Amino acid sequence: MSRDDPNPGTPLFVERQTYRRRRLVDGVRALPVLGVALWTLPLLWAVPDEPMRASTALIYIFAVWFWLAVGAGVLVFALRRPPVTATAQEDDG
Repeated sequence: MSRDDPNPGTPLFVERQTYRRRRLVDGVRALPVLGVALWTLPLLWAVPDEPMRASTALIYIFAVWFWLAVGAGVLVFALRRPPVTATAQEDDG
């Protein structure tokens, strides 16, 4: 940050609640990418001498699907919580 800052009154860092909310939104955006990466993982399991059992791959695919749904639910629940105000934080302390 230079001394010729056009907005000298603006804070350098964002509020803690804003930062946490942005990271939760980043997590929601990254969840589909993680899902695609995990779902393509069974393609790398192929061993040239022995075939992959379909039951093992299907159990893995449904387990990944289940945990992605649970993770999405947790992230949505965390995003729907009302933000904590400064007065509420002072009352708790």
